[in-house]
Amino acid sequence: MSLTEAQSDMRQGYYSGATGILASSIAWFVAAGFALLTTPEEAVWSLLIAGVFIFPVGLLICKLIGARGAHTKGNPLGQLAGASTFWLIFCLPIAYFLSVRQPGLFFPAMLLIIGGRYLVFATLYGMKLYWVLGLLLAAAGFVLAPLNASMLVSAFVGALLEAIFAIACFVQHRRWARANNSRMDSLCK
Repeated sequence: MSLTEAQSDMRQGYYSGATGILASSIAWFVAAGFALLTTPEEAVWSLLIAGVFIFPVGLLICKLIGARGAHTKGNPLGQLAGASTFWLIFCLPIAYFLSVRQPGLFFPAMLLIIGGRYLVFATLYGMKLYWVLGLLLAAAGFVLAPLNASMLVSAFVGALLEAIFAIACFVQHRRWARANNSRMDSLCK
């Protein structure tokens, strides 16, 4: 399987990752709600707990819109996706322990961590959109931390950026799928 074929398989299986971005955006919106209505500690835990559900919710959305929610067995990019998940999990304790000392730094740290993970998705899906999303999330983290932005503002920025990019990714996927279907139709004729 070539890199292009592997990326195409990932895009077909996971709707170019748009469903995952949407699920992540929902998790950030939940955290913003907790930041508005509860304590800083509960806001931190809300993102950590909601984050556990990003992948399953993304898969559910895939199934609801007709995507497989899986890649082909043997796709080498599946291992890269798994490795990036472990990297994310390994970073969570750092963000949490940072929040124990300075709660306001938790969401900027998470923006950096998640932004870094999205850079890997640029290779998984072969889409420049993930470079832009990852770098914007990281830039937001870098800007919000020294400004001592409130937890609400930081969580809302993460939610809004991911919501915008989820829409953009859905649009890109539909265009890509139409182009691929047209190409396949012309080959079959």
